[in-house]
Amino acid sequence: MSDDTKTAPNDDAPNDDAPNADAPNDDAPNAADDAPEAAYMVDCVKFGKRMEGLPKPPLKGDVGERVYKQVSKEGWRMWLEHSKMLVNEYRLDLLSESGQTVWFSELEKYFWGEGSQLPPDFEPMKSK
Repeated sequence: MSDDTKTAPNDDAPNDDAPNADAPNDDAPNAADDAPEAAYMVDCVKFGKRMEGLPKPPLKGDVGERVYKQVSKEGWRMWLEHSKMLVNEYRLDLLSESGQTVWFSELEKYFWGEGSQLPPDFEPMKSK
């Protein structure tokens, strides 16, 4: 047989491109996927009641673990808004050690202390 001879495809040979009926279909809906996940609940230190928690610790280390176990999703959202104001008003550089020290100190006060105070000269933006 010469190299020029072409052979017809074998219809009995397995086709790697064809779907395998025995293989699991990752696109098929799964009953477990349709079931809503139970929200992680915490006794929120900010609100003093049981609320939905964060999906994972928001920070590394012990502080992140403490926030995860004791702060609700809504409490964390409120802290982020408050901390934006602190960063802007105090012009905190969160990459510097001193900026991080102030930020973590205010976080500690916000959730577990006397509460994080507004800067003395802070004036909220007026609505138009």
